[in-house]
Amino acid sequence: MPDTKPAILDHLNQRLNLVKPSAIRAFDNEVSPIPGILKLTLGEPDFDVPEHAKQAAVAAIEANDSHYSASNGKIELRRAIAGFLADRYGLHYQPESEIVVTTGATEAIYDSLTALLNPGDKVLIPTPAFPLYTPVTVMAGGEPIYLNTEENGFVLRPEQLQAAIDQYGDEIKAIVLNYPSNPTGVVYSEDEIKALADILKQTDIVVISDEIYAELSYGDAHTSIAKFLPDQTLVLNGVSKSHAMTGYRIGFVAGPAELIKRVGMVHQFATTTASNPAMVAATEALSTVQGKQDSLDMREAYRERRDYLYKELSDLGFEIPKPDGAFYIFAKIPADLDQDDLAFSRDLAKQNKLAFVPGSFFGPGGESYVRLSYAASMDNLKEAVKRLTAYVEDQRAK
Repeated sequence: MPDTKPAILDHLNQRLNLVKPSAIRAFDNEVSPIPGILKLTLGEPDFDVPEHAKQAAVAAIEANDSHYSASNGKIELRRAIAGFLADRYGLHYQPESEIVVTTGATEAIYDSLTALLNPGDKVLIPTPAFPLYTPVTVMAGGEPIYLNTEENGFVLRPEQLQAAIDQYGDEIKAIVLNYPSNPTGVVYSEDEIKALADILKQTDIVVISDEIYAELSYGDAHTSIAKFLPDQTLVLNGVSKSHAMTGYRIGFVAGPAELIKRVGMVHQFATTTASNPAMVAATEALSTVQGKQDSLDMREAYRERRDYLYKELSDLGFEIPKPDGAFYIFAKIPADLDQDDLAFSRDLAKQNKLAFVPGSFFGPGGESYVRLSYAASMDNLKEAVKRLTAYVEDQRAK
């Protein structure tokens, strides 16, 4: 196997030296070899892809739908996305010019930030947050500015946003909002979103609104900030979480035509176009009566799991902001246990074969917390509670 010529290594993209590989993936890889390990680490729905969506993909393959599609995605899918956004969230976009289909929401994040940022631009990121926003910002030449929301129940408050704007002014190019949130499961009410929009509309800050978990809102209907701020918002979503189609890699970005034109350019240079059979399956998922019901059925199953874990962990002494969306519990480690969340998580995995994600991986405000994904069967969740209870009791007995 060849080794890289040493001199070449001195001339590679230096921005990559400023970022690290995914800590979540690294920790998952670390604990996976433990025999009998039960992992609640990755945000991976345990449901199968709905049968009718799978059959749509099969039919596309059998029909030899194997040639390049339009770079921004099949027009049928973009129309389905436009209909879905209008029906669910009251958002209205032109399929021809205001929607780009991406290879998952991950690419949507990359395309959006890359299209917006110039070197030195600042990006506001309320934390704890999905870790991907930081490396993409850095690789695009931007600077992440973290807004720790722990003291506010993990919700960005208007006064906190205004203070950041007052401090950094025109240096701020964008803000990333993710709600329902990964890792906390926290949602924003319509009034809370409107309050943030009222501040942002006085600026030229672009909102990257990552709403990939919008279909998994348990309380009031999800309100997109694009409802109040359509001219400066990019809405990110997809079918990975709502329809358990993570491996199909279909996401999308919707927004004003001129912004979408730039996002589409990055997308075209990065991947050309998404996979045809996957786009056909996503069209089925988003446009049919059954497809629109699928996400609601999954949501109810997640709600039951949320309620079970919330009670059981609370009884063990974990403090939890009750998640009203997504499929995560973000739990503060009880004060009488090890407050080093990485050490706690490693010991739990080693001693009782149960894996959570350390909260510090999600940035400021995540220290001394752990994230549990309840995208797992009730049987596995009950076993997880059993192992966690045994671990906690053993630690308290020492």
